[in-house]
Amino acid sequence: MSTPSGFDELIHPSTRLSVVALLAATEWADFSFIRDSLSLSDSALSKQLHTLEEAGYLEIHKEGGGRKRRTKVRLTSRGRTAFEGHVAALRAIVEGAGTTAGATPARESAAATTAGTQHQQQRAEAGR
Repeated sequence: MSTPSGFDELIHPSTRLSVVALLAATEWADFSFIRDSLSLSDSALSKQLHTLEEAGYLEIHKEGGGRKRRTKVRLTSRGRTAFEGHVAALRAIVEGAGTTAGATPARESAAATTAGTQHQQQRAEAGR
């Protein structure tokens, strides 16, 4: 099976996908809100945000200083487009699997019926 267009390896890991999905629902989000919503440590979230920022998917804005420092994050248009493409690719994979999975039992059932019929015919002929 080939990977559908739009599938994004950078977004796909569950933590990054969760971050991007959370940001897709808002204009800006505070670092602490993202951290708490996803139950991540500061360092784990920082690492994921840095990776997504390097790819151009996020914009990070820091305001204030010292203990009052506040970090806000948002998806860039590139990040939003990548997320939407990735979601569409995941849907295509799931829908394709449903079609394939739905066809397999029918084929197996038809093969089992054919084999069973052949076996019954062989038994009938042996009994003659």
